[in-house]
Amino acid sequence: MGLLSRFIARRYLFAPEARSVINLISGVSVVAVAMPVAAMIILLSVFNGFETLVRSMCSVFDAGLTVMPHEGKTFEAAALDTAALRRIPGVGALSFMLEQSALLEHDGRQATATVRGVDDGWSEVFGLDEALSAGECRVRLGDLERLLVGQSMAWQLGIRSLADADVAAYAVRRGEFSSLLPLANYTRRTVPVGGVYALDLQTERTYVLSSLRLAQELFDYPGRVSALAIRLDEGADAAAVRREVAEALGDDYRVLTRYELRASFYRIMTAEKWGIFLIALLVLVVASFSVVGALAMLIVDKRRDIATLRALGADTALIRSVFRAEGLLICALGAGLGVVLGVGASLAQQHFGLIEIPAETFLTKSYPVEFRPGDLAAVVVAFGGVSLLLTGLTVRSMIKPNL
Repeated sequence: MGLLSRFIARRYLFAPEARSVINLISGVSVVAVAMPVAAMIILLSVFNGFETLVRSMCSVFDAGLTVMPHEGKTFEAAALDTAALRRIPGVGALSFMLEQSALLEHDGRQATATVRGVDDGWSEVFGLDEALSAGECRVRLGDLERLLVGQSMAWQLGIRSLADADVAAYAVRRGEFSSLLPLANYTRRTVPVGGVYALDLQTERTYVLSSLRLAQELFDYPGRVSALAIRLDEGADAAAVRREVAEALGDDYRVLTRYELRASFYRIMTAEKWGIFLIALLVLVVASFSVVGALAMLIVDKRRDIATLRALGADTALIRSVFRAEGLLICALGAGLGVVLGVGASLAQQHFGLIEIPAETFLTKSYPVEFRPGDLAAVVVAFGGVSLLLTGLTVRSMIKPNL
């Protein structure tokens, strides 16, 4: 029955003598289905590209593993056995950090920022060199302190040249607060800007890098840090290394992977991606109704053929399978065309960057695209389910057992 129904369906669609308005409508339905299928693949690929770009930018400021105190905000740096941590397989480099909020001022302009103090080993953990747009990627030159600020922060503070870019940093003193002498409640340090980096807007407006020594003096935390950043060796299993580091440190510390550190952010990105997928799928369902219309018109046009098949002994199941195969054939042709267009466009943009972003300050010149076979499988499976449902309902509702 399956071979016969598919043979008749192909004859209805491709036979040389089967040239009619209905066949023209079927061709239009193929195109109508192909466009949203291609759009779904391209949309998901573009989202993948932006997701990869954001993850790569986050990796500049988020280490592979981050050790934080289980209670409180800071801990003694000397309390950690860094030599034992370096011996753990997969641990590449270590860097102590101290993060606190501060007020920055330059030439009468002010901005709040998170000052991240880093030790001398930070360059081995964080790869900020590639994001540097001006100056040097160094927070200390001998005994001379330097700041690294984001490009947006530099503009906000009115810094146009590194030749005259001294920034005053204010931090609230810990302890008693005096309303009579407000300035006595703040620790002030004036530090020149030694470099400017360019990443995403949120990071540029948030983080200012300094030396660990300067941060400890500014925030009055001598010998204390807020986190230990760990760079993993290439190919290391983050989960396995995390377990070993956690066992070595004990219950007084939390060890978080890069994705656990920003778990809510990555969950939102995943939810947005599949939200886009569902919206595009709704558009695809609406476009699939053109197949329903073409199939309904074909059934009406083939009433005589249906009567002839019944006279030859065909039952309702065979007749329904013929037109169900016809609808699925139209959907398959549309899906195949859409896959070719969507995958081809995605790969072309991914490898050649044909469409550029009209913004000179963005981190990439062309729209980032990353094609993933898993997304293609999701689109094909979802459209296959829609096709089976719509064609089945249409055929069942129009071909009754008594017709």
